[in-house]
Amino acid sequence: MSWNLHTLRERVAGWSPAERAAGATCGLAGLGLLAWAARLWPEWETNPDLSHGFLAVPAVGLLWLRAREGASAGRGLGPGAQLALTAVAGAGLLGAALLATAYAVAMDWSAVPTLFLLSAAIGAGLVLAATLAAGREVAWIRPGWPALVMVAVVLLSSPLPPATYAKLTMGLQEAITVGVVEALRFFGVPALRSGNVINLGTTSVGVEEACSGVRSLVSCVLAGLVLSAILLRSPWRRAVLVGLAGPLALATNFARSLTLTLLARNGVDIAGAWHDGLGYAVLGVTTGLLAALAFALEEKATVSGEPAAGREERATRGGPRSGWRPASAGALACVVSVTVWFGYVAARTEAMPAVAGEVPPLAELVPAKPDAGWEVATRGDLERFAEILQTGHLLERTYSKIGDDGKPTRFTVYVAWWPADGASVSTVAAHTPEACWPGAGWVAQPEGNGRLDLPIGDGRRAGEAEQRTFVNQGRPQRVWYWHLVAGRPMRSFEPRSWREQLRVFFEQGVARKQEQAFVRISCNGYWSVGADVPVVGVVLGGLGRLGGPLGGGGG
Repeated sequence: MSWNLHTLRERVAGWSPAERAAGATCGLAGLGLLAWAARLWPEWETNPDLSHGFLAVPAVGLLWLRAREGASAGRGLGPGAQLALTAVAGAGLLGAALLATAYAVAMDWSAVPTLFLLSAAIGAGLVLAATLAAGREVAWIRPGWPALVMVAVVLLSSPLPPATYAKLTMGLQEAITVGVVEALRFFGVPALRSGNVINLGTTSVGVEEACSGVRSLVSCVLAGLVLSAILLRSPWRRAVLVGLAGPLALATNFARSLTLTLLARNGVDIAGAWHDGLGYAVLGVTTGLLAALAFALEEKATVSGEPAAGREERATRGGPRSGWRPASAGALACVVSVTVWFGYVAARTEAMPAVAGEVPPLAELVPAKPDAGWEVATRGDLERFAEILQTGHLLERTYSKIGDDGKPTRFTVYVAWWPADGASVSTVAAHTPEACWPGAGWVAQPEGNGRLDLPIGDGRRAGEAEQRTFVNQGRPQRVWYWHLVAGRPMRSFEPRSWREQLRVFFEQGVARKQEQAFVRISCNGYWSVGADVPVVGVVLGGLGRLGGPLGGGGG
């Protein structure tokens, strides 16, 4: 070990200024990559869609070694190309670091936008390191596809931006549902579709987020990128492999969904072992097929790199020795600045332990005994949403009554509560009716939306609520909801918009871990239908214990 360290010191001492700048940038980028992996590790453990992230750091190492093949003095990036790449990657690094800090302070270091922006910053840092390492003065690696795939590995091993993930998931859910229904009808199996639910007569199967194929799609595209960079050299072979990765993943996931649907139709309980087992099996089979295709496309001829040349040749063929200085100075300045900035933020960020508050008795706040003439039904399957919502404190009760005109009046009260360490503000805000209801077949209507100050009817006010309107098979439904943070109503915002989240940060400042509640009331008529019903006032009065104006004290 001492001999190796001595040899390493001698080699570093003999480095040129360009190599020292590249070495410092690569070292800081490597440390940032390890810190990023430590930050994402809990996400990789808990999010099945990101389980491939455990291989991210080894994959980056293999890609770096692959990029070293064929590297030779005088054949790397010139000063102009280095300067251009440094400017673009440096701006991306600084911008991603600042935005990641803003999201971390406003929401949490574990919030999805924060993690994605951290990944973008690490990706930009790797580009800076690769830019200096691939320069003519250094020539440690060869610029090309393997270096680009390193950035893709980092980005695809982090949670996707909320807007992108929601659109991708909802699109795949709908496509899988439609495809399975059409396939069943083609083979003579009667099936009806209602949103993302497939009705088979004797049973029904729901195509949930986990069945959309996002996991296999992202994992297989990432595998295709890495295999194309490590095994293949021809651009067209790489394009074929990467281009087939996505369709292959979608096709195998469709086969899995169709198999599960047929099993459910035959009375098999597909929850648990069948569902998860087929998911992992499909992922393994798809990756294996992709690897087999990569080996089949692999060129048999080996491409030998040019022999390494000395610094004298590097100086003569690489142009003026001063050409590397602007790019190296800029890249090193960006990496050092971001390192110092994150260190400063970490030092100034206080560890605020969550204070365990008393769990509110939701069953008491929403009465189970309605007024005379009203019937009440309590939903009993909400526990299946506990993992997605990150809370088990859920309650939904529906009150119904037949009016004098023979028409039914029905309104539903839904309450969810999170302790101080339960979920981030953005996570709770992401489960609004407009985000969740379309999956059950409800179509959002453009009219009847906005913020309303709701009267109860006895002089009290329910306070300002967000109103939305939906229609399902000709049946209208109006929804009013409140998102309470630390007992205060939070202004509604688009949780999938980074701009909106930054607005919330600048308006509300630092958001620590606090209790949250989400209250939703839906009715098959206008608010005036239930405003004069005594049980509505009782419900809102009880929910007022969660905070905000629901108790009738304000507007």
